Amino acid sequence: MRPQFTPVERVAEHSISENSISEQSVSTRRPRLGIVGLGSIAQKAYLPILSQAERWELVGAFSPDRQKTQRICQHYRMTSFSALDALAAQCDAVFVHSSTASHFSVVSQLLNAGVDVYVDKPLAETLEQAEALVELAEQQQKILMVGFNRRFAPCYQQLKQRLDQPASLRMDKHRINGVGPRDVRFTLLDDYLHVVDTALWLAGGDAQLIDGVLHANAAGQLLYAEHHFQSGGCQVTTSMHRQAGSQREWVQAVTHGGLYQVDEMCEWREDREGITIRPAVPSWQTTLEQRGFVGAVQHFITAVEQRKPAETSGNQALLSQRMIEKLLGKS
Repeated sequence: MRPQFTPVERVAEHSISENSISEQSVSTRRPRLGIVGLGSIAQKAYLPILSQAERWELVGAFSPDRQKTQRICQHYRMTSFSALDALAAQCDAVFVHSSTASHFSVVSQLLNAGVDVYVDKPLAETLEQAEALVELAEQQQKILMVGFNRRFAPCYQQLKQRLDQPASLRMDKHRINGVGPRDVRFTLLDDYLHVVDTALWLAGGDAQLIDGVLHANAAGQLLYAEHHFQSGGCQVTTSMHRQAGSQREWVQAVTHGGLYQVDEMCEWREDREGITIRPAVPSWQTTLEQRGFVGAVQHFITAVEQRKPAETSGNQALLSQRMIEKLLGKS
């Protein structure tokens, strides 16, 4: 079996083992879920999935914006909570979609309240805070999962299965006009982190940073990032332009006997023996499923039900965040 993604340094795949997570028997009742933060990502990606409660019960939500909370909760017919601790007391697990700056305090409070947590990437605003949250989850014997949704995109999962000892892999993710308003560090953690995490996960095995560039404007805002890594025998390149005039994402891989390309997480191209294969995008597959959000939510809930570590655990998130710090250190 090929090794799991462990960039930067050789570490155990999960320092949270199944034995270290609270070993309660799987309950016959449905997990009770809550949401913290009702911004764009929660409304566009997570509420449409979580509101389709089948294996779980969506209890309610909390956000400092009381008017927004009441309006959204009324629409989804769930309880509007006025305090985080009140929500935690009614839940088995909570999805955190608040600002990155709030992650440390919100996730800490939830873990201390005894609930499992799914949180948007990055895990925390600083590496020190992220490490503290991983340690707290271990102490509390709770599941901590970070929302790297691309690892659950069906086309990317299929591509990973096909990449047996790839020679090279390149991932690009560009923006029409996404310069600023925050600084280079914020953009790397907020957006480029997806590219680095996905590319190194696809390549498999340990990865070393070879070189790269970070171009910024006079205001210290990211314009362009490109980096080169070595993962076993695979050369890995990541690239992002913040003002490319196009909102495109693609992955290209070269292997022995085959070329692969995935565009926009759903369009597959495969070249073998001079033949090009371009299967149609499944008509039944929703955009949220194509982009991995459905798979990520279901994976987390399964981990909660079965008391098993999540694939994109806090420890996995630490590896990616440490790599971003390395990129900053070399700039």
